[in-house]
Amino acid sequence: MAAYPQDPDAPDASYLTFWQERHLCTLTTLRSDGTPHVVPVGVTYDAEARLARVITLKSSAKVRHVLAAGADGAHVAVCQVDGGRWATLEGLAQVRTEPERVGDAERRYATRYGRTPTPNPDRVVIEIAVTRAMGRG
Repeated sequence: MAAYPQDPDAPDASYLTFWQERHLCTLTTLRSDGTPHVVPVGVTYDAEARLARVITLKSSAKVRHVLAAGADGAHVAVCQVDGGRWATLEGLAQVRTEPERVGDAERRYATRYGRTPTPNPDRVVIEIAVTRAMGRG
């Protein structure tokens, strides 16, 4: 297995397949002191739109970290691992609260993870505009 960069505009088929399999992921955000905050999350990846999505509660630390970065967004990374295979997406994150965007993220989550999230009016979506993709597989 070789480590490889992926073109975010044209990731290869095996990379995309890996992002469709059911895997727990991690999201890394930065605290105000610059230290990393890494938490387990479910992630969906829309390669065509170059967007990764994480549904979460608006009161979470990850949301606070993204919002604290300002209007340009927060530099974040999401990663998944399965044995020797791994994949990372990096980009700028924004917190979205629009019901249609949250609903879309919930549907994508249900497709990837095989379960529909319980309705929650406090749910938001962290959308990550992917700028770099890499992995080993």
